[in-house]
Amino acid sequence: MQFKTDETDPSVLYKLLTGTIIPRPIGWISTIDKDGVNNLAPFSYFNMVSSDPPCVMFSTRRDNNQYKDTLNNVLHNGEFVVNLVTMDVVEQMNATSASVPSDVDEFELTNLTPIDSVFIKPKRIKESPIHLECEMIHHYFIDNNEGGGACIVIGKIKMIHIDDSILMEKNRINLDVYKPVARLAGSNYSTLGELFSIKRA
Repeated sequence: MQFKTDETDPSVLYKLLTGTIIPRPIGWISTIDKDGVNNLAPFSYFNMVSSDPPCVMFSTRRDNNQYKDTLNNVLHNGEFVVNLVTMDVVEQMNATSASVPSDVDEFELTNLTPIDSVFIKPKRIKESPIHLECEMIHHYFIDNNEGGGACIVIGKIKMIHIDDSILMEKNRINLDVYKPVARLAGSNYSTLGELFSIKRA
């Protein structure tokens, strides 16, 4: 089967792409609005893009040309925290994907604990073992769309917080303790399965 993308319904493209480009890491993005209200939302269009300088990206859709609260906040103050998702917090992460009014604090909604960042205003999630304090260095709107398009945000990591419990010798990560969760399609998620190694060519 072949799909010419400019002749395929966007809903079909969404199913095909989210069902085949897997697993995807989840960036649980915390921001703060101009009135000091916390916002928290998960994004599976997320990844590392550079280690020197250390940078990550996430992409957020514009539904009916309406920006999500996360994007509004980042465009306003240029700051966000990426909290990484583990099995211990996956239910709360899922709850923060709900559409709620912008004046609702998702930390309070899901009984998560906000803690101060070092360099930026958005709060970190205490229950997450890894936090990346980020400063936006670039954003780009992708247009030519039917449903509102998307915006890619690139942030430079100013501080990495890693819980001591998942660190081993030589700064390696203990995956048995970390237990990261990845996004699949629909309502499906995954944990790490069988691991194997291949030497790079």
